[in-house]
Amino acid sequence: MADSSTADLGKGKRITGGDRSTLADELRKRYDGGESIRSLAESTKRSYGFVHRLLSESGATLRSRGGANRNSKKA
Repeated sequence: MADSSTADLGKGKRITGGDRSTLADELRKRYDGGESIRSLAESTKRSYGFVHRLLSESGATLRSRGGANRNSKKA
């Protein structure tokens, strides 16, 4: 859920300095809480790549991809 602070940081606007740090902290908390990068991108109206980069810059430990593991073999 985007609050008023992320609502005015919409698509296409350059985000720098304090606004970027604030957004990175908020997204990191939500990501660490289990939200996906795609859902974060959708709720902030930013691209997947932007959110991924912001999480990486903030030091978040990115999870591996979900879904079926094609290489797993049942023993």
